Amino acid sequence: MSSYLVRPAVARDAKAIAEIHVATWQAAYAGLMPAEHLAAITVEKRQAFWREAIEFSDPQILVATDGDSMVGFVGFDRSRDAGSKSTTGEIWAMYVTPAHWGKGIGLALWDGARDGLKEEGCTQVTLWVLLHNERALRFYEKGAGFKRDMTSLKTVAFGDIRLEEIRLKRPLD
Repeated sequence: MSSYLVRPAVARDAKAIAEIHVATWQAAYAGLMPAEHLAAITVEKRQAFWREAIEFSDPQILVATDGDSMVGFVGFDRSRDAGSKSTTGEIWAMYVTPAHWGKGIGLALWDGARDGLKEEGCTQVTLWVLLHNERALRFYEKGAGFKRDMTSLKTVAFGDIRLEEIRLKRPLD
């Protein structure tokens, strides 16, 4: 039995969420994004973003804790994709501290987000992943049952570089 707890985020969680966000970006995207771009992502900027997100529930945020330590978070809400149905939800962000990868925290966060999206009346969920982020693609496809939407490939600018993202989707059953 794990000691992980998934709960709604509160205002005082913003800094820990930002720290996880920055550390996980820097670990997960090393080699996918230029080092100078990853180094420019700061806890202070992310903290302001997540503080506002928590305050306005845009997106809704759940955090995972292991005892007194926060080890991951997920942000979810209605899909931001143009033309999507009102019953389509989206995982906006999901990050787990690198030291806790592969320990079931992502699935616990996914379960919480899935339940939250169902409560909102969603019947389908989507998310966007960098095409070469093999760890994330493996988790979402094998662990959480998502499928690639092969017609969704898009190019996104990150500073001076452009990377491809692909949308994944699945029903909320």
